[in-house]
Amino acid sequence: MRLRPALSIAMALILSAPLAFSQQMEGNRPPELPRRHMDDARPGFFFAMHGMWWKNPDLVKSLNITPDQQKRMDDIFQRSRLELIDLKAALEKQEIILHPMLDENPPDTNKVLAQIDRVAQARADLEKGNARMLLGIRAVLTPDQWTKLHDLGRDGHHRMMGPRNRHDPDDNGGQESAPAPPPPPAL
Repeated sequence: MRLRPALSIAMALILSAPLAFSQQMEGNRPPELPRRHMDDARPGFFFAMHGMWWKNPDLVKSLNITPDQQKRMDDIFQRSRLELIDLKAALEKQEIILHPMLDENPPDTNKVLAQIDRVAQARADLEKGNARMLLGIRAVLTPDQWTKLHDLGRDGHHRMMGPRNRHDPDDNGGQESAPAPPPPPAL
């Protein structure tokens, strides 16, 4: 049967994101949106500074964050963490329901596809919950603070990633190019 290998491959791709996500839940950090390309258009790129960045003394000073703003961001963070834990659990439950369906021989395609829809919806709910947290934290900042944070995040990202990710295909990251291989010997 050709359907089973195709379904297995599709499910492996679909289910790989939660593995990465569950690793992010370890420690005191909330889950983050997946970091595909940390470009300036991503609404949550600044959160890549890891966790509760508003407690970093250097950032607090640089952005002039007030104790009231810190408290409000702490409250949003705490409320959101609880919601995100529930949303992550809902996603895991839907994935657990899906696994035995894929092991059936032959799988019931209609049931599998319906369950994949439920998994996708649970994942979307989790992403939206994370986005609500990030937008809530952003709303605490003044426009000037947001601009400074945005610039710090962008500059830090470019420093961390180096020239190779600045969309210049000819840039080799400051490294010398290897010499061209010698031509093949003449026959």
